[in-house]
Amino acid sequence: MSDVYAVDFALDLHASVPGSVLADLRWHLGIEAGGEREAEDPVGETGDVFPLLAARGPAARIGGVLVGEFARTAGGWSLTARQEVHAEFLPELDSLAERLAWNSSTEGVIGHIRFYEDDVPDLLINRSGRLVKTSLAPAGAATA
Repeated sequence: MSDVYAVDFALDLHASVPGSVLADLRWHLGIEAGGEREAEDPVGETGDVFPLLAARGPAARIGGVLVGEFARTAGGWSLTARQEVHAEFLPELDSLAERLAWNSSTEGVIGHIRFYEDDVPDLLINRSGRLVKTSLAPAGAATA
């Protein structure tokens, strides 16, 4: 059994997003060198931090293709990413998702995360710059 999660993002970022956030996002997408990340190991003994959105090509567990696209728009930036992330890197993924929500001009659903063996994902929702995770119930599940 593997501890892999399917992660999808689709959102827009404000034109005023700080340069440090853009640099971090570019690093996670594999577009830009790590700079300060290469000089320090914020994870410590648990392992090396690596770009969470940089994988490309066929997915190993979740099916389909792993992608990460980032483009300048008239109103800011647009991000679309689909990745496989190991469970040990979920805290870094949560931190990244919080930064994205804080700087997002997209209200509502900005992505989702799903354990690769599950059928139903948790939604990642931007509520006025705050990340909210909402669990969905499978169709036919009992409700209280």
